[in-house]
Amino acid sequence: MVLRGLLWGLLVLSGALAQNGNPGFQPSFIYMSGSMVTASLADSPADVFSLSVADNETGMLPLKDCSGRNRTGDWRLNVTSQGNVSTVTVLLTRNLQLCAPNRTGCCTEALCLVAALQVSACRDSVVVAHLLIRAEIYANSSWGNGTGKPEMFDNATVIPNQVYQPLGSCPCNLTAGACDIRCCCDQECTPEMKQLFTGSCFSGVFGGDVNPPFDQLCSVQTGIHTPDWFPFLCVQSSLNNTPFLGYFYHGSTTSSEASSFKIPFQTVPAKPLSGYKQGDPIVTAENEYFAVPQPFLAGQCARDAPVAFLRDFAVECLATCEDGRSLLPTVAIDSGTGDHINPLVTYKKETTNVGSCASDACENVTFAENYTIVWEGRRIIDVKVSVLFGEICPEDTLRQRFTVNFVSVNATSTEELSGNPGYQVGKPVRAANLNSSVTNLKLWKPDGGGLCMSERTTPILFGLNAVSGCLFEVDLKENCSQLRENVTGTLNSLVWENLVGKRGNSNSSIPDDWVEIIRLDTFDPSSNTSAGILKGLCPRVPAHLNIQILTADVGAVEGVPQQEILGVQISFSTITWQVQCPLVCENETGFLPISAAVQFIKIPAQPPVPKTRFQINYTEFDCKRNDVCWPELFYPLTRFYTGEPYSQSLAKGLVLVFFILIAVLLSDPGRRICGMWNKT
Repeated sequence: MVLRGLLWGLLVLSGALAQNGNPGFQPSFIYMSGSMVTASLADSPADVFSLSVADNETGMLPLKDCSGRNRTGDWRLNVTSQGNVSTVTVLLTRNLQLCAPNRTGCCTEALCLVAALQVSACRDSVVVAHLLIRAEIYANSSWGNGTGKPEMFDNATVIPNQVYQPLGSCPCNLTAGACDIRCCCDQECTPEMKQLFTGSCFSGVFGGDVNPPFDQLCSVQTGIHTPDWFPFLCVQSSLNNTPFLGYFYHGSTTSSEASSFKIPFQTVPAKPLSGYKQGDPIVTAENEYFAVPQPFLAGQCARDAPVAFLRDFAVECLATCEDGRSLLPTVAIDSGTGDHINPLVTYKKETTNVGSCASDACENVTFAENYTIVWEGRRIIDVKVSVLFGEICPEDTLRQRFTVNFVSVNATSTEELSGNPGYQVGKPVRAANLNSSVTNLKLWKPDGGGLCMSERTTPILFGLNAVSGCLFEVDLKENCSQLRENVTGTLNSLVWENLVGKRGNSNSSIPDDWVEIIRLDTFDPSSNTSAGILKGLCPRVPAHLNIQILTADVGAVEGVPQQEILGVQISFSTITWQVQCPLVCENETGFLPISAAVQFIKIPAQPPVPKTRFQINYTEFDCKRNDVCWPELFYPLTRFYTGEPYSQSLAKGLVLVFFILIAVLLSDPGRRICGMWNKT
């Protein structure tokens, strides 16, 4: 109670400091349930960070701790700075494992660690910010034998797969230690008790019966008021295809034996002769996903993340000494056409200084893995892997880097294609000038500083809309004309090329492979020069760059649509910029936020079909404007109905029409009509 009260007191104190304008951690209080947490400190001049743990007896934390200690007990503090932002990471260096039989030095209870931590940020021996951490970490019971293999205990609870079996096998069992009346699945009910209500058991999911037969099922004909037409309009379905498990009219039944990253045998063709499509997971020769570590959720890395075809990525992952040893694929990769490709792996050792380690150095730790996958059409030609490894101290945290690059087989060493022939979604948009090398259209890539002069650039990716911006530094001694020219030059530096490639494999020596960029100048830089910066107002300043790219499907190769760029238009959006000063501008510089946006507009291959006069005048028959849609009266007979194959629905519909005609002819009005017809 003393520790909890102190934590809340410090939390309120840090919140009060943040409200008064002083810098503070974001977030300032963290409830920790894993082995690592991260927080950020922005706009702070702190140069020393210290980590402290509350006393076990008193529960007190030091009010002032500027010792610079980054290790204490089982805890370690890492600090990284970028610009004016400092990121602190608190890690637990101890392995929490639940005790197995005949083992020592492990956790005897599930809740194994409860502690209170404090990170202090100091400047000139003065504390400027506090970060409070409440750690409640449970032991890991799945990997408790230390061998890397899962260990099952006798008292472990096995949770069934919810797709095939509900979590509560007997939902009507509401009373513990007693028999619930009419609950036949209650294990606490003796056979003598069940005889009292055997004929009145709860049915359905509440009674534990996940497959109750419904009245519309053809195999169930116990209904008292079953109509005469029931045998013709009943539903023929298996009990496994039940709506209570989400598989009603699903069309297929999935096997219950499916692992996390193993493809079920019945869903994988013998040989993927059709090849890969963009975004498809790459498969190994053993029907498993080709995986490379990738980040997810809060920054942690999944070691079994599948690699998608034609999707490049470059990621960084934090790892310990044990996790740093990457398991490279030793099996062949399926090329997409039935062939098997063995990766060509090259190793390079980096020399590191590990002489100051507290214990023996951790050897053969992977620092970086670079995958180069050569592709052609819809198949993979070659796979090359470059591995950088070395040694680290066991107590250090490793930052691993993983990159995957897809390279076309027709690409040269200096030019990378963005598709063959059409553009691939996510590939850079190719651009060039007359008689120059091929480059890419660019946008700003934030690096933490925010200024336009220090910002890096990133290529514009085909098919992906994006917006980026930065802060443009303005000299208050300049006039408005000079400001407009400077801003225009900065925005034009993103798109300084004059031509854009129509296709992903556009050749720089073929003029027909390129389309000219249309630039719309919507303002005159020399207009209204009398309104200077010193007067605090500058109209018609180009603050936003609009890049509109028109695309279309122009054909298909092996059934895959090919996309091309039809045109590119660039325009500016202007604003009236005013100097933000209280009374008199004491500073000589100001900041103007500018931005750039790219928008991909897809043009249909054919113009839409114009509306008929009937559709224009008789809107009551328009299904999009009315609740009652008469054209959908025969919806099950159209191709829009996907509940079952079209051939089966059409056959059933014709059989139904046949029986309706027979019923009409055999009815009394039908016989009269036939008699009158014979007389005439």
